[in-house]
Amino acid sequence: MARVASFHLVVHPGPVTAMSRLARDRLRRPDGAVVRWLLGTGRGSDTAPSADLRRTAMFAVWESEADLDRYVDAARARVSSRYDVRLRAIGGHGRWRGADVLAGLERGSASGPVAVLTRARVRVAAWARFRAASGPVSAELQGARGVLAAVGVGELPVGRLGTFSLWTDVAAMRAFAAAAHHRDVVRRTRAEDWYGDELFARFEPYGASGTWDGRDPLA
Repeated sequence: MARVASFHLVVHPGPVTAMSRLARDRLRRPDGAVVRWLLGTGRGSDTAPSADLRRTAMFAVWESEADLDRYVDAARARVSSRYDVRLRAIGGHGRWRGADVLAGLERGSASGPVAVLTRARVRVAAWARFRAASGPVSAELQGARGVLAAVGVGELPVGRLGTFSLWTDVAAMRAFAAAAHHRDVVRRTRAEDWYGDELFARFEPYGASGTWDGRDPLA
């Protein structure tokens, strides 16, 4: 049976609840989770470095759909606001802390909506340049045609940052990738060696439950 992946966005009553939940969850890996990363998030749909201390996220790969079902059923009972997206692999490159998150995943279709996960370890020497370049790219993303939802994510230590976004289709995603600020930043990351490692992965979001900012972006 092929593996599946998932992304989860959770809003907590307050910062203390969010941080304590993250601390507890770090001590116990859900049954059937091959890999999982517990993440902080940025404010709103801003993908430049920022922090929303009431919101957390998780990306995971599961041995089976049944394992993901059990996790979502149990997790839903603990919070009032969350969004859970189920993912099949379309393609990509790179690794997340050495893990190939696409390995063994059920293959998805690129004919409909697409989810994009990015993650990079920003070198200390490049942090100031990365931060300065992130604002214009985030603004460009907010106005991009076909973007349904987006969030910036990060993990400790500082400098391990990423994004998760949902798009109407592959064409819209590619049009944003070719936009001026984004294209220039991608060029600079290569030329100036900003990243220690990086990941870019595309998925078919084949199912979702809950709400993201009060709605289901895929509905």
